Amino acid sequence: MAAKQSEIGPLELSIGHKFKNPDLAYLALTHISAASSRGKTYQRLEFLGDRVLGLVVAEMLYAAFPAAEEGELSRRLADLVRRESCAEVALEWGTEAFVRLGEGERQAGASNKTAILSDICESLIGAVFLDAGYGPAKEVVVRAFEPRMRSPRRPLRDAKTALQEWAQARGLDAPLYSEIARCGPHHAPEFTMSVAVAGYVPMEAKGMSKRGAEQAAAAGFMAREGINPAGEAGAA
Repeated sequence: MAAKQSEIGPLELSIGHKFKNPDLAYLALTHISAASSRGKTYQRLEFLGDRVLGLVVAEMLYAAFPAAEEGELSRRLADLVRRESCAEVALEWGTEAFVRLGEGERQAGASNKTAILSDICESLIGAVFLDAGYGPAKEVVVRAFEPRMRSPRRPLRDAKTALQEWAQARGLDAPLYSEIARCGPHHAPEFTMSVAVAGYVPMEAKGMSKRGAEQAAAAGFMAREGINPAGEAGAA
């Protein structure tokens, strides 16, 4: 591959990381449609970067919102790492000028497609992780996503409401919430609640209140099924 450092210099400045191995950045920018990719595309780096991004953002949220229960943290996480947010970060980095696409995809303007930009954001995070480890990758993520955490681009939706609207839009019965367990002292109980939607595996979650546990279960269900917090389904 033998990418030249000068080819990605402007991108390195935008991201805030200078690659020891520029080939990783080159690979992170290679879409499957690129004719010369020979099977080497950004997809594996995207997989890795997605996990690194999720961990860093979860760590950020845990530190920034010490009083938030699991349900709220899950909603904030889902909102921050959604496809549109990652695509916005990729645009801020200027990645559309560096993405390697097949001629047909390029002529169709694919370098500005939300799905591809989102993938590139995650693949570059994965590339930084492999190039320099968790610390530098965390710095890249924090610089890009902490401002979004502090000033959300849209109001956080109530997870139970979002899940109910998603179910209704598909002609399904309303989600059913059940108490699975209650433990701990009387003055500070911990609840385990389950949410069930016809045709799907139930999801359980814990919280310091029934409502909190229900919200966490709904948020967990949506995250598992690839449901956007705005109520749009991904994989479901």
